[in-house]
Amino acid sequence: MVTASPASILLASNRGPISFTVEDDGTLTPRRGGGGLVSGLSAIGDEVDSVWVCAALSEGDRAATRQGLDDPSVRMLDIDPGTFARAYNGIANSTLWFVHHLIYNTPTTPVFGSSFRREWASYEAYNTAFAEALAENAAPGATVLVQDYHLSLTPRLLRELRPDLRIGHFSHTPWAPPDYYRLLPDDVGRDVLAGILGADRAGFLTRRWAGAFADCCEAVLGAEVDRDALTITYKGRTTRLGVHPLGADGDFLRERSHRPDVDSRLATLREAVGDRKTVVRVDRTELSKNIVRGLHAYRHLLRTRPEWLDRVVHIAFAYPSRHDLPEYREYTASVLRVAQEINDEYGTPTWQPVILHVDDDFARSLAAYRLADVALVNPIRDGMNLVAKEVPVVTDRGCALVLSREAGAYEELGADSVVVNPYDIIATAEALHTALTMPEDERAARCLRLAEASTALPPSAWFLEQYQALTEDQRG
Repeated sequence: MVTASPASILLASNRGPISFTVEDDGTLTPRRGGGGLVSGLSAIGDEVDSVWVCAALSEGDRAATRQGLDDPSVRMLDIDPGTFARAYNGIANSTLWFVHHLIYNTPTTPVFGSSFRREWASYEAYNTAFAEALAENAAPGATVLVQDYHLSLTPRLLRELRPDLRIGHFSHTPWAPPDYYRLLPDDVGRDVLAGILGADRAGFLTRRWAGAFADCCEAVLGAEVDRDALTITYKGRTTRLGVHPLGADGDFLRERSHRPDVDSRLATLREAVGDRKTVVRVDRTELSKNIVRGLHAYRHLLRTRPEWLDRVVHIAFAYPSRHDLPEYREYTASVLRVAQEINDEYGTPTWQPVILHVDDDFARSLAAYRLADVALVNPIRDGMNLVAKEVPVVTDRGCALVLSREAGAYEELGADSVVVNPYDIIATAEALHTALTMPEDERAARCLRLAEASTALPPSAWFLEQYQALTEDQRG
């Protein structure tokens, strides 16, 4: 379906702002989502015509699209399920994600053979569908904001169809350094870079990730890079780089974390914890989040610092992620196994050292945030990591943050965190001890500064900043 009138602002992302559920009687029930992109697009103003192009992710979405029930400001693309699965799981989540997070087991993976080429063809088809839909729905000179690694080819494809458009692309992940990026087949590596360079502006969460992208463009494409001006020139076109560190929505978090459902879950957690201190982590069971090493570090703390026996509880919420991929199912099993080993080794009739949940419950996560004495955020590599920014905003008593230097949030929060090498479980155990024993006044002062830094660019302002920067670049 094409919108009734062309839009002057278009947003493109794999997941859209609305989803449809098929009820038992066959009717379709819509559910509108939240998040930074939704609030950001609304912040631009109702007087501006906008359309959101996204993929139909479920049978309900596809049925709504075929029946013309989708919102006129949302265009869902009914992409063949097989094509979508190969593009989304095969390339986006099993190739590009693994490259940018440096998580391949390189003695055995990746293997780029004929099945990969079929997946890559589907990724090209998926991006082409987005480019064509954006071209159809864009008014002359419209602004298009393309989101993330799922759509890295879309800017160039759209540029070829509609050279009049202002196009931005934003990467929500880290970017791999050239030596690792070159794991990709040469033509694929070139196509991904050239795809993003089809945009007028390429945005990143940190200057480090923007710099890594520039390094890859220089090394792989031979592009001309001006690191001071943050520009890349390739085949006669110049793309400007932008750095926009996504912040936490402090107003929403503070209000949401004191609703009755959170209070109820907080009471349950307090009963389980007693008067002990807490180390809190909340993650998806994503390979890059490093949950297993975090558990090993906590076990090392208990082994080497016996004064913490029966005096601390590790609250670990590890929510399901990508369980259609075998690596993720195996990783979740490892998380469960190590947590159980710790409880078997150290637990007593009155003390459970690890409280682990692997089912998603946002209210329970907020309750854990409020109870946190220490927040453990130790990813192998992370584009930003909003949990690191959310806990200091929500915690009732002020918390210490143990933070991986490989998280994008390190650039803003590192000075007031206890910083760790995510691979070193002994050093991480010592960091936990340092955080747990931090004087209360120091912990409170650090937490206040962390909360201020974390909310400096909330989601709506973050999105609006990108839009305004793209508009100003074109005027200049």
